[in-house]
Amino acid sequence: MQTRRIGDVEVSAIGLGGMPMSIEGRPDEARSLATIHAALDTGLTLIDTADAYHRDADEVGHNETLIAKALATHERGPDVLVATKGGHLRPGDGSWTLDGSPAHIREACEASLRRLGVEAIGLYQFHRPDPKVPYAESVGAVRDLLDEGKIRMVGISNADPDQIRQANEILGGRLVSVQNQFSPAFRSSEPELRLCDELGIAFLPWSPLGGISRAGGLGSAYAPFARIASAHGVSPQRVCLAWMLAKSPVVVPIPGSSRPETIRDSAAAVDLVLSAEESAELDAV
Repeated sequence: MQTRRIGDVEVSAIGLGGMPMSIEGRPDEARSLATIHAALDTGLTLIDTADAYHRDADEVGHNETLIAKALATHERGPDVLVATKGGHLRPGDGSWTLDGSPAHIREACEASLRRLGVEAIGLYQFHRPDPKVPYAESVGAVRDLLDEGKIRMVGISNADPDQIRQANEILGGRLVSVQNQFSPAFRSSEPELRLCDELGIAFLPWSPLGGISRAGGLGSAYAPFARIASAHGVSPQRVCLAWMLAKSPVVVPIPGSSRPETIRDSAAAVDLVLSAEESAELDAV
């Protein structure tokens, strides 16, 4: 497994996004545990989660608890960097709400520590800006948790370039990652990716396979992914992740998965090398 860096930690160049294993339409626990174990078997050492990855109101942190159980029952569990997030909430009716207040962030972090069963969270990310709370206050709360040793590294999610610069300043240059939506169908985070490349901060695309269905439902706009995949004898999803990896050494995609076979296919993207011409063609899609 090829590796990249988040802060001072070396991680697999592809991570596992845990959300599909805990929200609406999730599989049973046995399949989810098998999916996480399959990821570890391929050499993946990064798993992304959040306290808001749950379905019902009374099961906050469902995905964190699931991941903790999977890691405790696999020999490679201790090698994994778990990245979790706080600042989003799910009332249980399918909606997503926000609470970026310092009090909530501290409470959320403490609860995540208990669910993950660790003394310090490897990577803690402020999930999404809350328009009701000054951004500096939210990031300042995460900085305090870092200074207290409750978390080892800090990331932010769903941030624009100004927020990335502001967060890094508040953290005294200690911002290690930015997690934004980025995929063939959603490319508006290109400026954030370029800024992370400039600053040497890891860029974690969430929903990186957006626009490319595992079931083969490729729209005509994404036909080049299918054609290049056919030429290499691989899936379009694998081509998509290889394309992202080629964009910058700071990119670490975190495709969500709920099946062992899909995360195995995603992990294999690290071995797919696209030509400069292929990458340029996909950039232009």
